[in-house]
Amino acid sequence: MYSLFRESIEKHIHLTDAEFEQFCAPFYLQQVKKKHMLLRAGEVCKFEGFVNKGCFRIYYLDEKGLESVLYFAIEGWWITDIDSFTNQTASILNIEALEDSEVLLITYPYKNALYEELPKVEKLYRIMTQKTHTALQRRMISSISKTADERYLEFIAKYPFMEQRLSQQNLAGYLGISPEFMSKIKKKIARKR
Repeated sequence: MYSLFRESIEKHIHLTDAEFEQFCAPFYLQQVKKKHMLLRAGEVCKFEGFVNKGCFRIYYLDEKGLESVLYFAIEGWWITDIDSFTNQTASILNIEALEDSEVLLITYPYKNALYEELPKVEKLYRIMTQKTHTALQRRMISSISKTADERYLEFIAKYPFMEQRLSQQNLAGYLGISPEFMSKIKKKIARKR
């Protein structure tokens, strides 16, 4: 159950077996059925989660009901609403399982306790936060400087294993376009190939 978790952590820091056991202790495993909401807008996000199995989408729903997908999270990725989790305020995001999934969750108090107990953990989260900021910056630049076609091609080049796990509507929500426009892009690209 913890092999992928350890592999992911060891990309950033090394923990002895005893340290890894101490790190894992406050996490709990939650099974999440497809279409189940792990977090709904308006709730306070009480967890950070590591996706052990499955796929999630983290999205925002505007006042008109239009969905904007911030990101997807598959095996080996982390999920949370970092603003709500850190500040313990109401979330504006939703987190939904797109497949039957399992996630390792940690609460805010336990995460802070780990910082005190294992200083290496603070380094781990610093590195992960820097990588998240880098990815967010690249995504923002891409969304303002590239066409929808270019963003789609960039997505499938970067995540070739993910497209078949996503509905056209979810992928369109990530790219900031309508599902109908997504269909036109796919047809146009298929004709070129």
